[in-house]
Amino acid sequence: MKRYLIAGLLVWVPLGITIWVLHFLLTSLDQTMLLLPEALRPEHWLGFRIPGLGVVLAFAILLGTGVIAANILGQRLIRWWESILARIPFVKSIYSSVKQVSDTVLSDSGNAFRKALLVEFPHPHAWTIAFLTGAPSPGVARHLGEECVSVYVPTTPNPTSGYFIMVPRSRTRELDMTVDEALKYVVSMGVVAPRDGGALPPASRRAAIDAGTGS
Repeated sequence: MKRYLIAGLLVWVPLGITIWVLHFLLTSLDQTMLLLPEALRPEHWLGFRIPGLGVVLAFAILLGTGVIAANILGQRLIRWWESILARIPFVKSIYSSVKQVSDTVLSDSGNAFRKALLVEFPHPHAWTIAFLTGAPSPGVARHLGEECVSVYVPTTPNPTSGYFIMVPRSRTRELDMTVDEALKYVVSMGVVAPRDGGALPPASRRAAIDAGTGS
């Protein structure tokens, strides 16, 4: 009986979590319907609510914004809007930081995570997967005492939260796996292992990290 129970869980747990995530996304995106005046909402003139219309509205808003931002007039409007935000204390710091991250992650030329690494975290002799994001700024690097790299250590199973740390380059291990493979490895809590994710030889590791940090 235990074997059958586990087999049933293996079928329903992934399906249930997938349905829950989709339901959460649909419910969240349906909140965009609140942007419309009450008289224009479908439930007002249909008499009933249609789930999922918020997804269509959100897609239309994103597409329309992209069309506007892609032309000269739209770019001027965005620059005007950003200049207003830049004059608001505290808000400008948050907006500029988030915009730099989103530009890096979402742009076609973005390369936020450059390499998958092994680093000692949260204490020596405990290793975890991290992602190379660059090198410390000169103002920080001169206080570190040795050559370091900047890395992002994701949490499991939600890699969108994590820790930004700077570690000595000599204490990292370059992994022979893609960023996508490493992310899948983290999200699955180590269950879904890449086919071949061994550490590179020292010479290759050094060359790969040099390329990632642009040094």
